[in-house]
Amino acid sequence: MSALTLALHDGWVVAKRNLIKIKRIPDLLIFSTIQPIMFVLLFAYVFGGAINVPGGNYREFLMPGIFVQTVAFGAGITAIGLADDLQKGMVDRFRSLPMSRGAVLIGRTTSDLLNNLFVVIIMALTGLIVGWRIHTGLWKGLAGFALLLAFGYAMSWISALIGLSVKSVEVAQSAGFIWMFPLTFLSNAFVPTQTLPAILQPIANWNPISSMVLSLRDLWGNTGLTRPPGIPGEYPIPLALGWIALILIIFVPLSISKYRQAAAR
Repeated sequence: MSALTLALHDGWVVAKRNLIKIKRIPDLLIFSTIQPIMFVLLFAYVFGGAINVPGGNYREFLMPGIFVQTVAFGAGITAIGLADDLQKGMVDRFRSLPMSRGAVLIGRTTSDLLNNLFVVIIMALTGLIVGWRIHTGLWKGLAGFALLLAFGYAMSWISALIGLSVKSVEVAQSAGFIWMFPLTFLSNAFVPTQTLPAILQPIANWNPISSMVLSLRDLWGNTGLTRPPGIPGEYPIPLALGWIALILIIFVPLSISKYRQAAAR
């Protein structure tokens, strides 16, 4: 059995262990599901009437942003889970087993990807209730969801590095989410970037969150709005794929290296 096959096999075993943990502690899944539903309802019904989106329906403008925000925030679970395993000595136990060293990280990010999938399904149903629709057909609709989950998986590796770098679950919970807020709100997720101050518009347009959101709007047909100039507005899908690849190229090796250091403490 090759090293890669062994790592994938052992990673799936660890992923099942993490999923069983969610089953035994359903509060983890319940609260990770309630938050995006609350965001959808609040923005659609409370702020939706006050925010004007020229040339489009705000609820359809909103949903891709909520989807991307949710999977980005959902990646924070990875940091919390790894910090918890370190604190409780689970990583030391894994080291004593004849298993691949990469299995813990592969299993953690895979289980969080499946958790994100469940949350996305619940969100899609909520979006349909408030008036959101996919106008481009089955395959482009599925392509949008695949791109969304790939982005969530990439973000999990950033959170993995954070979870392995801190010394407690409490710090991981704060550090895993605090950087997400400016990244999400300094984007086109909730308002067109053209409404931001001129100095912030280039940052928002090149933000990976903005690329993802605009890609989903194109794939799902939630368009009809003024687009940002240049590459971010003309090629959002290739740019989003590039961001995903860049994040994985940088943070997978860093996370694996940090895991080896953490396991050797």
